[in-house]
Amino acid sequence: MWYFRSPEIYFGEDALLSLEELRGERAFIVTDPVIESLGHVGRVRDHLARAGIESQVYPHVKPEPSLEDVRAGARAMLDAGPDWIVGLGGGSCLDAARAMWILYERPDLDPEAINPFDALGLRAKARLLCIPTTAGTGSEAGYAVILTKTQSQQKLTLGAPEARADVTIVDPLLTANLPRQLTADTGIDVLTHAVEGYTSTWANDFTDGPCLKAISLVFDYLPRAVEQGAADPEAREKMANAATLAGLALGNSTVALAHGLGHSAGALFPTIPHGRITAIFLPLAVEFQANGGYERYREIAASLALPAADGAEGARSLVGAIRGLMRQIEQPLSLRAAGVSEAAFAASLPGLIARAEQDHNLLLGQRFPDADEIERLFRHAYDGRPVDF
Repeated sequence: MWYFRSPEIYFGEDALLSLEELRGERAFIVTDPVIESLGHVGRVRDHLARAGIESQVYPHVKPEPSLEDVRAGARAMLDAGPDWIVGLGGGSCLDAARAMWILYERPDLDPEAINPFDALGLRAKARLLCIPTTAGTGSEAGYAVILTKTQSQQKLTLGAPEARADVTIVDPLLTANLPRQLTADTGIDVLTHAVEGYTSTWANDFTDGPCLKAISLVFDYLPRAVEQGAADPEAREKMANAATLAGLALGNSTVALAHGLGHSAGALFPTIPHGRITAIFLPLAVEFQANGGYERYREIAASLALPAADGAEGARSLVGAIRGLMRQIEQPLSLRAAGVSEAAFAASLPGLIARAEQDHNLLLGQRFPDADEIERLFRHAYDGRPVDF
């Protein structure tokens, strides 16, 4: 027996109007200073006011939120006593809102103890609404919470299925004016989510469709969104939908090797955005899995009308297409090209390996690397070399 869970999703032009259908008394909006400065918070508050809902803004989310950050937000939430938690922003804001909500409902809980197996008893106080302002993480549709453990420079992948949003609003208006680089960094993250969601050990018939559709949308529309920006509203809308589709799929399947390696590298090289650094590992992860005899990449390649007579050809075609897309949107293909110096890489390598070994996403791929293979994968990622083992 398996399951497929989803928020109630409003999407497309004017999706924000659905806020006026909410029923409640007080909302607590979790966001960051940039989102507030762009006017998105004001738009949300106006719609909530028309629904008769008072709102309080917590604009203090930092990039890569830490355990300490979410504890502070949960304390503010406890003081406010809302019945709606609204996560507004990119993945950091949505993850922080989810974690703060969990601690608001369960102030007795250590956030590191959040896991998919123990019941949390959420919704006794409030429900969760997520509004993404980037087209990338898919956090609006999933239940994962990525937090940083500051002291050990470790990224924690936490989450529980009942912590999925009750309502998600995907309005392309909020992503229309994303800068070119942010569009590329978040958009390539969608591809990584969808490819890994389709090929993880938890993939199933219900997640396959959203993954394949998201992959197709990324190849068709991401270059246009990067190049044209707000001048191409169709590309913006399709990428926003692709991000949520991929998030919906991975929230019921999961990610795997590329994310396990990317989380480790992202913790030690935090100036490189998550989507950018994780995508560096995606073609390497495909090659590593395919070299172990895994053939499902052929199905992805065939869906994109790429050469795919057998598993090996399909994997080669897919890797070539991924690298071609990354070049087209000017994404680095190696850690070196992403700005990591040789000295910094050498000094960080033991920590990279140790953190990757502790990341449970490695267990969810079709081929599990040992410590020696993890080191080799990192070395290939640094130089941008194809994986031949």
